[in-house]
Amino acid sequence: MTEPTGLGPSRLREVFGAFPSGVVALCAMRNGRPVGMAASTFTSVSLDPPLVSVCVQRSSQTWPSLRESARLGVTILAEQHGAVCRTLSMKQGDRFTGVDWDSLDDGSIVLRDASGWLTTSVYAEVDAGDHLLVLLRVHTLDADPASAPLVLHRSGFHRLAPASDGVMS
Repeated sequence: MTEPTGLGPSRLREVFGAFPSGVVALCAMRNGRPVGMAASTFTSVSLDPPLVSVCVQRSSQTWPSLRESARLGVTILAEQHGAVCRTLSMKQGDRFTGVDWDSLDDGSIVLRDASGWLTTSVYAEVDAGDHLLVLLRVHTLDADPASAPLVLHRSGFHRLAPASDGVMS
């Protein structure tokens, strides 16, 4: 173990990046156009009521538009969605160029060939420093058990692999 170091932003990113996470796309139709963003801070929260959460930077230019949507699609990105994730993370330009997606009747958007998807609505927002912790209520969902998720670890995309002993403890 190394000596503890300061809590500066680059050190925090480095240490937080040691924890692998899945990646989701949050998307909806707004004024006849698709709007979306990628997030790696998605987690399940509650079964009753059905809730998930995602953390969104306060400086996001996309979240204010998505927040106003009656329904948001949350797509659990699959291992082949690395380029899609990068596209949805762009600061400028058309984030949906080359992205295969479907608009549902409720205005939410889900991406094709995903590991799973949910339609949600904003349940609550909690102040969390330079981010907002957004709780989303789940309305519908589905998953493809044969599809492996996209995993973000140390700022790079990875694939899941079984543990060497094949046993979960």
